[in-house]
Amino acid sequence: MNRRRVSLGAAVALTLPLAGCMTVHGERENIPSVQKAEAAAALAKFTAVNNRVGRTYDSKGVAAVESGALGTTDEAGLRAKHANHPQGNSGYRPLVFSDSRYLIPRQVGWPKYFVVDTATNRGSTARWLLVFRRAAAGQPWKASYVASVPTADVPKFAQDKDGYAVALGLAGTNLLVQPGQLSADYATYLGGSGGSDVFADGPSTSQLRGDRNAHAKTANSVTQYADQPAEGGDFTPVALRTADGGALVFFASHHQSRATFRAGYRLQIDADTKALMTGTPRTAVTLSRLADVAATVPPAGGSGKVVFLSRVVGLVTAKGE
Repeated sequence: MNRRRVSLGAAVALTLPLAGCMTVHGERENIPSVQKAEAAAALAKFTAVNNRVGRTYDSKGVAAVESGALGTTDEAGLRAKHANHPQGNSGYRPLVFSDSRYLIPRQVGWPKYFVVDTATNRGSTARWLLVFRRAAAGQPWKASYVASVPTADVPKFAQDKDGYAVALGLAGTNLLVQPGQLSADYATYLGGSGGSDVFADGPSTSQLRGDRNAHAKTANSVTQYADQPAEGGDFTPVALRTADGGALVFFASHHQSRATFRAGYRLQIDADTKALMTGTPRTAVTLSRLADVAATVPPAGGSGKVVFLSRVVGLVTAKGE
């Protein structure tokens, strides 16, 4: 899924007025993270801004409605596109959402978040899951994660007695992997240091490790990999309880590759990578990418493993040597 995969944002009220002029404070009361009408307004703003920047390749404009993994990769992608196509994209097809469902949890303190489960005009076989977060009262809602999940694979989410989604913390849960540890464990797994008993086989796990091993050394190059967790701020994981007792967790991770080429080899670099590149690529190229992941995590104690439903990877920096 490329840069034009998604969009949206907006602001919501920071307190809820009740009878008797009382105010419920979001920093200490367990209240819904947002009202449905405000969530819908955030989605509408996100759509409008993304459709504008999709036409103009305005990399700065996207910051009004995106942050975290989504915002970082989109900003870099738009910056590269604008460098190569300063006139914008006259053929851009506006993004349209439909059948949007709002997964709103009760939460105490900040940040707060909610998730939109929605259909799009980018295909009829998948739904998008968008995570909106705001850091504090009075701050705008921004989309920090996005996942494109086959409709049949979208999990059923748990609800409390009032129909609200159930948010999980970063630690202290009954899950096989704590949400706050998932990014670090995935980075360790890709580095080959463990995790095979936790992550299910698939394109983003066992196949990715196999591909790396197969292409690490060729007749023309040697490639080294380094993986680090993405943690803190708008990269903090988000977890919602699923009806089967597990959770859907959104998280991000950093991935770097450094390819060193034999003397005399003629490097071929695509235009978008060139637009993000610093230095002169003579014998080595270092690429830094950011992964935006949605994965189901089962309860501990069973035979289930972490299953990746979506992994969107974007190039954020490039360096030539």
